[in-house]
Amino acid sequence: MDICRVRAVSYPKPDQRMSSDRERRQWFRTLVRLRFSVLPAILPRIIVCGAFGEFVWTLDRLGLPVALPILSSIVPSVVLGLLLVFRTNTAYERFWEGRKLWGQLINTVRNLARQIWVAVEEREEGDRELKVATLRLLVAFAVATKLHLRGDPPEDPDLAALLPEPWFDKLQSMNNPPLEVAFWIGDYIQGQFERDRVNPYQLAAMFELLDRMVDVLGGCERILKTPIPLAYSIHLKQLVSIYCLALPFQLVAELGWVTGPAVTLVSFMVFGIEEIGIEIENPFGKDPNDLPLDTICRTMERNIEDLIVLAPCLRHWRETTFARPE
Repeated sequence: MDICRVRAVSYPKPDQRMSSDRERRQWFRTLVRLRFSVLPAILPRIIVCGAFGEFVWTLDRLGLPVALPILSSIVPSVVLGLLLVFRTNTAYERFWEGRKLWGQLINTVRNLARQIWVAVEEREEGDRELKVATLRLLVAFAVATKLHLRGDPPEDPDLAALLPEPWFDKLQSMNNPPLEVAFWIGDYIQGQFERDRVNPYQLAAMFELLDRMVDVLGGCERILKTPIPLAYSIHLKQLVSIYCLALPFQLVAELGWVTGPAVTLVSFMVFGIEEIGIEIENPFGKDPNDLPLDTICRTMERNIEDLIVLAPCLRHWRETTFARPE
């Protein structure tokens, strides 16, 4: 069987009605979904605010003058809303910037792997094995970057499977393992140029792609090491707490026993928006709402392994297509 042959596949046209029903069911499942939700993180705060609302209502029933509508002017809702929106937008910008950087890393790894696999000539025994090891170094760079951004030591089985044992052991003592992996890739490219396996134009193109990979690492480190200013975070938490704790005094005269549930609902909305900003502020962690870096690294590894398997077909295509008739 010729694995290089392209097989035409026809896909059925999706049923728009079935797609609409699926989206509708998905909407309701998402509505009640707890995983990936911020509810577990903010639940203790919600309970405290709701219980405080019921406590204020109890004091009101006892005849104490706790109804103070004037407290609504302490933290204006518009000001608090603008602060929360700014906080969430800033966090999402960091999240989206991190995703764009990792998307750039995927494309750069694919391009550099293709250039190394196709352009570097194999003249001696062992050239193929060294080339395969270098392609896996590209994936190792991504895995090492993921571990570096998460603050994890490079003692990872996925990383160990991509590196020779001496190289893996050496990474354990490095302060910045991704940079060491980038050095090994650059050393291989330079060595192939000195052995006349690539020309100067190919060398420059490969080093440009390698520089882009290091630029991605630097961009991710910039996001990681430049958090939201602590003074802003502290002040926002204080304003949110004051707003939610002052709310029962504003509502108890009109809502009565419903004050507790009403404060609970408002607290859920306010604390939820703040917690979303906290969750996505650092997009490189292991929280459910962070970037799926493990999946991205596995995707890159599959791409590289597919390239290694299918490369002989490309070489056969080149030889048969450009061969001159005798």
